[in-house]
Amino acid sequence: MQSMTGYGRAMVAQDGREMTIEVKSVNHRYLDISLRTPRVLAFMEDTMRRQIGSKLTRGHVDVFVHYRNTRADAATVRLDTALALRYQEAMRELADALGQPCEIPLAEYARLPDVFSVETSEDDQQAISELTQTTLAQALDSAVSMREAEGTSIFGDMQGKLLEMQRLVDQIAELAPQVADALGQRLQARMAALLGDELPPERLAMEVAIISDRACVDEELVRLRTHLVAFEALPTEQQNGRKMDFLIQECNREANTIGSKANDVGVSALVIALKSEIEKLREQAQNLV
Repeated sequence: MQSMTGYGRAMVAQDGREMTIEVKSVNHRYLDISLRTPRVLAFMEDTMRRQIGSKLTRGHVDVFVHYRNTRADAATVRLDTALALRYQEAMRELADALGQPCEIPLAEYARLPDVFSVETSEDDQQAISELTQTTLAQALDSAVSMREAEGTSIFGDMQGKLLEMQRLVDQIAELAPQVADALGQRLQARMAALLGDELPPERLAMEVAIISDRACVDEELVRLRTHLVAFEALPTEQQNGRKMDFLIQECNREANTIGSKANDVGVSALVIALKSEIEKLREQAQNLV
């Protein structure tokens, strides 16, 4: 049982290369991955998406990657000697024109544009690939661990609501036969008052049976109990959040049917309480994978 909310971070240093990856996930109907990586890791994006998809199935996932190459061969300093000599020649011409001595410290040449330039060496893609996958695996494990802990906590809260729903269903099951009997008795009394002996007893019995059958909610109660039992098996199944959405929708459908069938204040109050618990379940299920 996983929540869709989680955070994981990992830092790995290896052979003069350092990488930090942060994974943050929040609720989303599907798996939506947003990668923020340096340009040097552009070739790894498809591999990273597949690796994330192997661990996470739902949620909006932000991945932040920071990479630093501290190897001695990571960069090269280039000296443009010809350009430095041209600077020197130009300065001497300027000194002669101004009648000034031409004494230029060596350090001044280093400040002149383009005399020195830094070139970044092409990094080893195989080494970067291995480092990225190792770091991402650790960050994902950390995020999944947090998602599982929160998912367990959420489902613990949901179990309390399921128990309350079971209690309400039991109360409806106890009250429903009395409601059906009362409807039949009221119909019988009303028809007797209106028609007296004109209505045959067998016809009266049939009408009472029809009314009582329409008010019967046994099938709805059986289906409700079946859905509640199905909830208990969800932690062992994949993508249980989607299955919860379906079960909650079905529970709400049965509750609505019971409310429309049972023309009774007591049952209506229990149905309202039941639908309130169903809505609380729905809100929690939206956080689960």
